[in-house]
Amino acid sequence: MNYYMPDVTKLQALASENKTRYAEGHPFPHIYLDNVFPEEALNNVLEEFPGANNEHWHRFRNAQEMKLALKDESNYGAFTRHFINSLNSRPFLNFLEELTGIRGLIPDPYLEGGGLHQIVRGGLLKIHADFNKHPITNLDRRLNVLIYLNKDWEESYGGHFELWDRNMEKAEVKILPLFNRMAIFSTTSYSYHGHPDALNCPEDRTRKSIALYYYTNGRPEEEIDPALGSHTTLFKSRKDKKEDFKKGIRLGWKDFVPPVIMHAYNRLIS
Repeated sequence: MNYYMPDVTKLQALASENKTRYAEGHPFPHIYLDNVFPEEALNNVLEEFPGANNEHWHRFRNAQEMKLALKDESNYGAFTRHFINSLNSRPFLNFLEELTGIRGLIPDPYLEGGGLHQIVRGGLLKIHADFNKHPITNLDRRLNVLIYLNKDWEESYGGHFELWDRNMEKAEVKILPLFNRMAIFSTTSYSYHGHPDALNCPEDRTRKSIALYYYTNGRPEEEIDPALGSHTTLFKSRKDKKEDFKKGIRLGWKDFVPPVIMHAYNRLIS
């Protein structure tokens, strides 16, 4: 497959069939759908997916986040660039608008916070609400789309995508990040979500995904909290896991050295 063209008929049928389910999602509007995309298309993305040691990854290493992110399209494979662009095209936007009821969606060509994500064994992303304003355009963030690329992913590996209630008492939904599974949810200052516990996959496996965010010019008054205003990512502590913010992650000096330098160092001492 040299290109991917959204199947408009399939997408519109999916949106019509599932918009009530989406709107009634608890603890906030959401849904996950399997096998929306041709398997060959995601196989192409997977073949181009950069390894965890690739020097271009932005590495988050702190008590709240241990993950890799890559938003610079110049470091994607040709098919991956094309595929992501297709998800920012009119046919896919029409699908998202019909499914979610959010009109006037605007994609993010900057891929701020989005693009390719990867988590290695031991990695995590604590429960949080996303930044609510685009840092460049100042548009309102309204929708997240996550596409998982993990074949033969076992329940014991963990890495579930979790949706939490406002009181941070429990995860209302846990979604296993299986290959060709797409999770979609509405983003507000109270749409708490994440992957809060350390990944337990084998050392030679990683949790891979595509993350795309969509915006509008303004948002409904009922979604605006004057007390919070414009904010960056809001991390939350789980009520039964107070250690979420009491413990840092112990890292050695090697964790902060770019892979290309570590490779040279290892060769030098071998």
